Amino acid sequence: MVVPALITAAALAWLLVEERAGSVGRFVAKPVASAGFVAGALTAGALDTGFGRWMIAALVLSALGDVLLLGSSEATFLGGLGSFLTAHLVYGIAFLVRGVAAPGLLAAVPFALFAWQVLRWLGPHLSDRMRGPVVAYALVISVMGVLAVATASDVWDWRIPAGAGMFVVSDLAVARDKFVVPGFSNRLWGLPLYYGGQLLLASAAGG
Repeated sequence: MVVPALITAAALAWLLVEERAGSVGRFVAKPVASAGFVAGALTAGALDTGFGRWMIAALVLSALGDVLLLGSSEATFLGGLGSFLTAHLVYGIAFLVRGVAAPGLLAAVPFALFAWQVLRWLGPHLSDRMRGPVVAYALVISVMGVLAVATASDVWDWRIPAGAGMFVVSDLAVARDKFVVPGFSNRLWGLPLYYGGQLLLASAAGG
């Protein structure tokens, strides 16, 4: 897991430089950074369990979403959104396979409040075409977050809720960049949170 994590960290640093410059190098740096967290799950032994195999599937879908979001069109953005939405569904299945504890499902309350506030924030900036996909995405990622807390409540592993939480927060940077205030500052904090969260989830995938 150490070598893949270092690859992701180095590629992330490169990606931030390329994003700041608006250079085409980001089309290489981002896939390399994403390949690092997939490789991390594999080296952690994720293929040995059903939970781990679901986690790898979610990580691969996330990596696909990363590539699609490199595009600038609405079609590629919707493709990336769909890929990430599916990744969150698969993460949720992985957490259910691992096992969830009922008390952890109480996390639905703060996640619902969080999603409501985010949708209120984004609402004035969304076109009619984007409103449905964004609402669906907010719902699915919230469910994923709740199940991450619930599975960690069943058999404690801090990496799962921490990684999922970082993933959720990083999406605020994507939303802000796409719909509210575009700019490199969104990537400056969003990308480290995203890749850090995925690395934590990848490391937990091996059990």
